[in-house]
Amino acid sequence: MKRLRGWDAVLLYSETPNVHMHTLKLAVVELDDLGGATFGVEELRKVIHSRLYKLDPFRWELVDIPFKFHHPMWRENAEVDLEYHVRPYRVEAPGGRRQLDEAVGRIASTPLDRSRPLWEMYLIEGLANGRIAVLGKIHHALADGVASANLLARGMDLQAGPDGDRDSYVTEPPPSKGELVRTAFVDHLRQIGKIPSTMAYTAQGVRRVRQSPHKLSPELTRPFTPPPSFMNHMLDSTRKFATATLALADVKQTGKKLGVTINDMVLSMSAGALRTLLLRHDGHADHPLLASVPVSFDFSPDRISGNYFTGVLVSLPVDVEDPLERVRAAHDAAAAGKESNNLIGPELVSRWSAYLPQAPAEALFRWLSSRDGQNKVMNLPISNVPGPRERARVGGALVTEIYSVGPLTAGSGLNITVWSYVDQLNISVLSDGKTLEDPHELTDAMVDAFREIRAAAGLSTELTVVETAMAP
Repeated sequence: MKRLRGWDAVLLYSETPNVHMHTLKLAVVELDDLGGATFGVEELRKVIHSRLYKLDPFRWELVDIPFKFHHPMWRENAEVDLEYHVRPYRVEAPGGRRQLDEAVGRIASTPLDRSRPLWEMYLIEGLANGRIAVLGKIHHALADGVASANLLARGMDLQAGPDGDRDSYVTEPPPSKGELVRTAFVDHLRQIGKIPSTMAYTAQGVRRVRQSPHKLSPELTRPFTPPPSFMNHMLDSTRKFATATLALADVKQTGKKLGVTINDMVLSMSAGALRTLLLRHDGHADHPLLASVPVSFDFSPDRISGNYFTGVLVSLPVDVEDPLERVRAAHDAAAAGKESNNLIGPELVSRWSAYLPQAPAEALFRWLSSRDGQNKVMNLPISNVPGPRERARVGGALVTEIYSVGPLTAGSGLNITVWSYVDQLNISVLSDGKTLEDPHELTDAMVDAFREIRAAAGLSTELTVVETAMAP
């Protein structure tokens, strides 16, 4: 048995009927190397079964504590019904990028069943050029971006894991109610014992902020008043998904020319695209948006579960018309956000979240998700996660692309997540049904914003075609 950490529990409590807290990992797979052999849902089930012993979170079952006396626990070695968890799916003809994106959106529109381990996997057939896709739908309470990338590496032929593949894994009986209450009582005492160190950590952060010669930007000192926008409202339960691929070399070249990082480029492209959509849908873009950028504080390559990140608030310069000035403003805003996060302490929210009681937290999130208003902390989350640097395989078949996106949060109808994969920078957008009729409106705008930046930097607007990726 394993207790959910505070941050993991918060991500569980924040799920409501219209706010689903699963993340999506999408791998497009080429079957040419299999020499004509088939790879269907049964073959995928066999691959997953042979690796379940090293895919620990896939065997965890959520167990609630009687009377909600403490955070729930994971029963670590539960039975896994692969007939349920690994499912077939077929896209509509002609099986291009848009048909795959539409299928992912439909799959994302339903929450995970909490009576089972909190994941599902879909083998998606009917893609053009004889390809298939594998979609993982994993609850955020299980893993953050870094852990998900490591878990993905274990599920594919990237990390060998503890041993070679095998056909069995250990299962254990569920705990008794008495055992759950006893362990909850002991863990409460242990958690109370950590209060002095948590208060000391908080005091150190406050002291660093007071002693810092740098003043926080006005946008970061008023996180509870983000500007209203078309994306901020009460969500519906529908999810829409869209993707786009850029050549990583083009992005690196542009960043090097302008003296900024890949993360700065992602924020700049997002700002340019959102400026376009704000002008189109709201008629104005006269104030920076507030983006929450997840930043991990545990990059261990062996970590495959848990959430060790904080959301850094970054002022997104959608009000800046000139693309080069927008890049500089995004770079400065990201640096200011990181500095503020380091000063206050990256683990501050994570440590205090351990003391959030379950019943009041669930009631709060239900109330927030049912309000017809905007998110009071941010406008949207924007993530940039370094993915695998080498080609992955599933059952011997080559993985040509990987996409990922996190969940929507209450009052925020967009999520932008970018994963790099070998020579690709893969953009994913998740929207609810009310924010955008077609979320490709945003992915297309991000590609256009990238071209605009390259043109302003004196670089070619003819982008490198990524031969391994699906056509736009």
